Amino acid sequence: MGIPGSGLAKGLAVTLRTMTRRAHTAQYPDVQPELPPRTRGVIGLFEENCTVCMLCARECPDWCIYIDSHKETVPAAVPGGRERSRNVLDRFAIDFSLCMYCGICIEVCPFDALFWSPEFEYAETDIQDLVHERDKLRDWMWTVPEPPALDPAAEEPKEIAAARKAAEKTAEKLKAQQEGEA
Repeated sequence: MGIPGSGLAKGLAVTLRTMTRRAHTAQYPDVQPELPPRTRGVIGLFEENCTVCMLCARECPDWCIYIDSHKETVPAAVPGGRERSRNVLDRFAIDFSLCMYCGICIEVCPFDALFWSPEFEYAETDIQDLVHERDKLRDWMWTVPEPPALDPAAEEPKEIAAARKAAEKTAEKLKAQQEGEA
């Protein structure tokens, strides 16, 4: 067992130590915080990549993504070819009053149409104004930082290594066949 009152003395020592240190208070509205490079702030939309596949809206656990589209007929690319139809995006909106910023929509997008933007100042006075349409989402896309550079010393991904080995084997077989025919 310890000396009676030693816990109180230790607590007072910690208090005295922290009282003598200079406090660092960030004056937020006047001084912008230094955010980490890949900060998750708000979701930006790269509209040109969106094919209206609806995966983001279906996978969203909060159902906060609203997408409307229509089909458009595209004429045949070559004479005698068939006409094609494609989806055209009419509305893409995210209700940030419902969004829990999990990032599932960004991860499931197969066409890289959604990105994390470090922008975090988008408070509104009315909760109904937190439904941001595609114009606002498109504007945030320009605040998305470039992806980090690849590390030149990193290992080659297994998929690329396997594909390269398969291509080399195919090239060797073709070369052997050409030499055998000659």
